[in-house]
Amino acid sequence: MELVWYIIASIFLILGLIGCFISILPGPILSYLALFCLIPTDNCLSVSALVFFGVLTIVVTVADFIIPSLGAKKFNCSSYGVWGCTLGTIVGAFFFPIGIILGPFLGAFLGELIARKDVSTAFRGGIGAFLGFLAGTLLKLCFCIYLIIHVVLNFLGWDSVSIKALKKMQREFAFALSNKILIK
Repeated sequence: MELVWYIIASIFLILGLIGCFISILPGPILSYLALFCLIPTDNCLSVSALVFFGVLTIVVTVADFIIPSLGAKKFNCSSYGVWGCTLGTIVGAFFFPIGIILGPFLGAFLGELIARKDVSTAFRGGIGAFLGFLAGTLLKLCFCIYLIIHVVLNFLGWDSVSIKALKKMQREFAFALSNKILIK
């Protein structure tokens, strides 16, 4: 019966990985659901681990929506460009696959044009939004791969040295993420 739970967890992990690239699927959330499939197994996670991964899932999911706007802002977009990027990210999700890529760019670009910026400044803001989109996708991908590694190690029953190393990675990842957010 345990094998069935690991197969279901694997399905969630694969869907989560696909969701990193397809905005309609919430990749980090689906990967997180895989951890709940481990509860009925002999190698279930602790409550503190589930809470840790839950908080991390929320942070990554929210950051995925914020990072494109931060990219646009980093490239000196006005508030119109930043809001345009945010709206473009949301609207673009409904026009898969091209809307996912072009949504943040076009939103920032059009927002800058509405703010009466010249075309080159608007284009630069759109590029910043697109780079932010790529950074958000990379963040989701890293998080989902991290959860895949955690589930695979759990399946293999590695619980001594490997889990200690994994917990150290968790602390370092959380520390690096908090420093990145605080520095901004």
